[in-house]
Amino acid sequence: MFPGATTDRTDADYALVGAPLDATTSFRPGTRFGPREVRHAAGGFEDFDHHTGRSFSDLAVHDHGDVHPRADVDEYLEYLRGTLADYAVEGTVPLVVGGEHTVALAAVRALEPDVAVVLDAHLDLRETYAGAGTSHATVTRRLLSVVDEVVVLGARAGSQEGWERAEADDVTVVGPDAVSEWEPELEGDVYLSVDVDAADPGYAPGTGTPEPFGLEPATMRGVVRGVAPRAVGFDAVEVNDRDDGQAATLAAKLLREFVFAHAAADA
Repeated sequence: MFPGATTDRTDADYALVGAPLDATTSFRPGTRFGPREVRHAAGGFEDFDHHTGRSFSDLAVHDHGDVHPRADVDEYLEYLRGTLADYAVEGTVPLVVGGEHTVALAAVRALEPDVAVVLDAHLDLRETYAGAGTSHATVTRRLLSVVDEVVVLGARAGSQEGWERAEADDVTVVGPDAVSEWEPELEGDVYLSVDVDAADPGYAPGTGTPEPFGLEPATMRGVVRGVAPRAVGFDAVEVNDRDDGQAATLAAKLLREFVFAHAAADA
């Protein structure tokens, strides 16, 4: 259980759902251990947040546990979508912990936001990757079949096809050097997806496809706090078990920052 997420489902405002999918990882596997690592890393945090004056354990967070993968990725995403949609109907904000980035597609399909804000080192705008249309390398492209706009923050790598797709009006890319100055002037409901590889690998080496020249954790925290008040859902993805807990610690902290900022705005 995620520390402080002790509320029963019927009384929850937020639901943490583990999604340990590790099916299309193309470099360093291990995202199947992400939910476990994130829950463990959160054990060292203080319950109290001095920015909002609130305690995490008072914010009605429920830990659903993990939705375990199935052999077929699309079948799994549909099952996960149904689980998250049930929470949305109940008025509960889903907090998805991956797992590879592909799981964000299930959440966006469940919540149907207008805009997806994605912290990511990679564009993930390929049409297919390794023969698959549903993949961690195509997830942003697939999100565009649901949302009206995608904003990718921190991107510094992508295929030629991806950079060409990013020139369209429904995609905004903000490079790492400009993210700290970005203002979330967004319209409609927003979904926030945090791929931990947006961080420079010096801060979060435990991820599937590390990419140098990335974001500092404080910059990512600023984005999460800024977007959270408008968000209908959140995920932290691409954490694996191949470091000493740095990536999991960052992901766990950003999840808590989302809940604190969202709850403070909703008060």
